[in-house]
Amino acid sequence: MAKDKRSNKWAFLIYKESAPKDYLDVFDEIHVPFILSPWHDKDINRSTGEFKKAHKHGALFFETLKSYTQVSELLQEKLNTPAHIEVVMSPKGMYDYFTHAENPEKTLYNIDDIEAGAGFNLDKFLAEQSSDEFLNEVIDLIDSNDITEFEELIYFARANNYLLLSLIIDKTYFFAKFLDSRRHNPMRKIKQNNEVADDSDSK
Repeated sequence: MAKDKRSNKWAFLIYKESAPKDYLDVFDEIHVPFILSPWHDKDINRSTGEFKKAHKHGALFFETLKSYTQVSELLQEKLNTPAHIEVVMSPKGMYDYFTHAENPEKTLYNIDDIEAGAGFNLDKFLAEQSSDEFLNEVIDLIDSNDITEFEELIYFARANNYLLLSLIIDKTYFFAKFLDSRRHNPMRKIKQNNEVADDSDSK
């Protein structure tokens, strides 16, 4: 990669045998938001059949563009990482690689072992990467609690699951339209009228 390549998101490797014991403190002292995979200590070298050296995949998220050389030298000096780094092209792809979520033939790693710091919002990041799962959860929440108003959904999510709240805010248009459609669905009104009638008959 050209050494003058610039980006504000850089991916790197850190090896357990050469990393400082207090690597998390060192990352915090750099004051750049970061995220690290679980220790990949069960990866197999397909050529030799042996375990690869334990390592973490990581990424730094700068506020401004940084060159390959700037970031590579910083990581080598502070954390004894390999010189090679790469631009983060897809945070979603990076997340999948962290846990091997999309490669079930490889060793799967625990999402709870992902580490982050220096202001990196890990909960928001994980919610964004699992947005399909969270979308289904919010739709189920709306259905099971018979929610028809956007305000009601916001208050419910804030009280019960703030990660869902972040997703709802991000997908405001979708959920507002979904609630409008739900509120005005003629089949819903028929169902409500039938339930009222059944209640009256039972009294």
